[in-house]
Amino acid sequence: MSLISLARHDRYPYSPLPERPDFTWPEGKRLAVCICNNIEIFSFLSGLGSDSASLAAPQTTRNFAWRDYGNRVGQWYLFDLLDEYGFPASHNFNSLLFDACPQIADRIIARGDEFVGHGRTNAERQDVLSDAEEKALIEEARDAIEAYSGATPRGWLGPYLAQTPVTLDLLKEAGFKYVLDWPADDQPFWMRTRSGPLLSVPYSIELNDSPSMVFRQESAISFERMMIDQFDEMLLQSRKHPLVYTIVLHPFVIGMPFRLRALRRAFSHITEHRNDIWIATPGRVADHFAQVCPPRDAR
Repeated sequence: MSLISLARHDRYPYSPLPERPDFTWPEGKRLAVCICNNIEIFSFLSGLGSDSASLAAPQTTRNFAWRDYGNRVGQWYLFDLLDEYGFPASHNFNSLLFDACPQIADRIIARGDEFVGHGRTNAERQDVLSDAEEKALIEEARDAIEAYSGATPRGWLGPYLAQTPVTLDLLKEAGFKYVLDWPADDQPFWMRTRSGPLLSVPYSIELNDSPSMVFRQESAISFERMMIDQFDEMLLQSRKHPLVYTIVLHPFVIGMPFRLRALRRAFSHITEHRNDIWIATPGRVADHFAQVCPPRDAR
C-alpha cells in the first residue's frame, strides 16, 4: 500500500481511449475540426493581461495597446480569412466587449458563428471569487450574450481557464451545456455536477497561439508546423478513434500579418482534406456527442 494519498476529484472517472464506445461524426466523418477564437478586453494599466516580451511585465500602455491591436485590426483580418476559407468558428467572448466593440459582435452574428461565455474581461479571473461573486460573474456574462445576440450561450471557457471547486456546478445551474476548461481529452466526455451531467469538449492548450508564441516565444513557422503535424497525426489516429482537433487563437497574437500568413498556410493544408473531416463549432460537437453518447450518470 502506498504511503502517499493524492488529492482527487469526483468530476469524471478514468476512461482509457481504446475502451470507449465507437461512433462517427456527421456524414460518417472521424475527425471534427474546430476553430476556437478568443476575443478579450482588458483594463488600462490595471488588472491582468499578458505581455509580448516578458511573462512578469506590469500593465503598461505598451502591452495594453499590443492587446488592443487584436480588437482594432487583427480580428478583422481573421474574420476575412475565415470567410475566405468558408470556416465556421466559435468565439470565447468577454461580455464587456458588447459595450466597447459591438461591431465585432455584429460580425460574429452575421457569420452565424457561436458565442462562448468567457467571463466579463480577461483583466480578472474567477478562481479568486466567492461562490456568490462567481455565480454573479457567470450569470452576467451569460445574460449579456443573450441580450445582444438573442441566443443563450451553451458553452463556457473561463478567463485563463480558471475554476473554483464549484465552477462546474454553477455553470450547470446557469444553463450551460458544455465547458472547454478541462483539456484532458481528444474526445468530449461527461462530467458530474451537483445538478446533473455537464459535457467537456476538447480545447487545446498546446495548439494555442498564446502559450506557444507569447509564453514559450516560439515562431510563427513553428506554430504552423504544430498545426499541420497535429492535424495530420490526428487524421491518421481518427481511423481508430473519433477525435476532435482544435486550433485556439487570439487576434492580438495570430492577427499580426506575419503570423496570419502561417495560419493561412495551415488552413490551406486542412482544406486539402475537407472531404475527410467535419468542420464544426464546439457547440455542434457537443450536440452530436450528446446524441450518440448520452450520459450514463445523471447525478
